[in-house]
Amino acid sequence: MVAVAVRPQLWTTATAVVLRLARPGWWRRGRRLPLPDRNYWHFRSLTAFGVDGGVPSGPEVVAYLEWCRAWPRVAG
Repeated sequence: MVAVAVRPQLWTTATAVVLRLARPGWWRRGRRLPLPDRNYWHFRSLTAFGVDGGVPSGPEVVAYLEWCRAWPRVAG
């Protein structure tokens, strides 16, 4: 996603989030990408966007990653 690609300060956070959301053992299932569980993505898209299959916009992804990146500093 271009919105994240142009923000190197978010690359580590984005990688951590992708791996955190990936199905456990995704690498053993022959998938090349660490995709989230289909049921989990269905739930998240319904709760976030009100529709199944909703996809966040670039600014929404950046805002979420910035929030994730700041969270340890806020909580500590």
